[in-house]
Amino acid sequence: MLTCYDYHTAKIMDSCGADIILVGDSLGMAVYGQPTTQGVTMADMLRHTKAVSLAVKNALVTADLPYKAYSAPKEAVANAKKLVKAGAGAVKLEGGAEVIPQVKALVRAHIPVMGHVGLMPQSVAEGGGFKVQGRDAQSARKIIDDALALQQAGVFAVVLECIPVKLAKKITEKLRVPTIGIGAGKYCGGQVLVCHDMLGLNTGFTPKFVKKFADVGKVMENAFKTYAKQVKGGRFPDKKHSFNIDYDKNSQNR
Repeated sequence: MLTCYDYHTAKIMDSCGADIILVGDSLGMAVYGQPTTQGVTMADMLRHTKAVSLAVKNALVTADLPYKAYSAPKEAVANAKKLVKAGAGAVKLEGGAEVIPQVKALVRAHIPVMGHVGLMPQSVAEGGGFKVQGRDAQSARKIIDDALALQQAGVFAVVLECIPVKLAKKITEKLRVPTIGIGAGKYCGGQVLVCHDMLGLNTGFTPKFVKKFADVGKVMENAFKTYAKQVKGGRFPDKKHSFNIDYDKNSQNR
C-alpha cells in the first residue's frame, strides 16, 4: 500500500503492482504543507479521491475519513458514502474502542472499512506527539484490544503505525484480517509508506521508519535549475522546440 493524491502518480503506481492505493489525509502535510492532518477537510478528500480513482484500474482505492468527519455513526456513513461516490472502494478511520459504533454502522451500510491503531496522526496531540506508541505493557495491551475490537466490528484490515516490532508481530498473529505496518516492522501482513517520503520529496523531517527508494526531489531540483539556466541564457526554446513556418514560401504557393 502507498499513499497517492493525484491522477498521474496514481496511474504510474497502479501499473507497478500496488495492491492498495491510499488517498490519505497525510495530503495535508505532504501536499499542502500543514503541520498535522487535522486541517484536512472532506472537500479536500473528495477532490483528491476523485483524481486518484480516475486513474486506478487494478488497485483498491481506499480513502481516509478526515478529522471530525466521523464523530458519530450517522456522520461516518454519510461522509463515507461521499467518498465512495467519488471513487473510493473502501474507507479508513483512526481509533479503537471509541469508533466501534462507527465501524459497525459503515459495515451495515456495506462500506468496506480499514482500521488504524498505534500512532494516530489525527489525535497526535492527545497521544504525546509523533512518538512510538505501545512502549509499556498497559498501552500495548490497549492497542491489542483495540485491534481485536476493530476486527470483531468488521474491518477488513488494520494499519499499525509506529509501534514496536514485537507488539506488531503479536497483533498480526492474533488477528484473522491483515495488518498493514508503517513503522511497525516486518512481521505485518503488508506495508504502507507516504509516497512523498519514499520518493525523497519530503523536504522536512523524515521519520526513522522511512526508506527513500529514490531521490526524486534531487531530480526535480536539477531539472528546474537547468530550465532556468537555459531560458535565461537564450538556449530554450530552440529550433527543435518551436514552430517554424516560411511565410514567403507559403505565399508563393497560393
